[in-house]
Amino acid sequence: MRSRYSAYVLQREDYLLATWHAETRPASLRLAAQHPQPTWLGLEIRDGRLIDDDHATVEFIARYRLGGGRAQRQHELSRFVREDGRWYYVDGELKN
Repeated sequence: MRSRYSAYVLQREDYLLATWHAETRPASLRLAAQHPQPTWLGLEIRDGRLIDDDHATVEFIARYRLGGGRAQRQHELSRFVREDGRWYYVDGELKN
């Protein structure tokens, strides 16, 4: 999760797509086209759970600011799957 957060901060769309499971991966993210660009303020990992050898969840809060606006947060429970020894992001459920 930390590496994916860092990739968002650095706008490394290539890394994000490479670590996204093929069944749920979008064709592109168009990070550079976002306006205003987010300013990422931090990541807090709330919980990580290994469901079994090849499935896990991570609950996190990512904080960001758009333009000069107020800080916002994305609270998500993300699902990951391991294939051939590599973990892939599958999807996430936004939390309040």
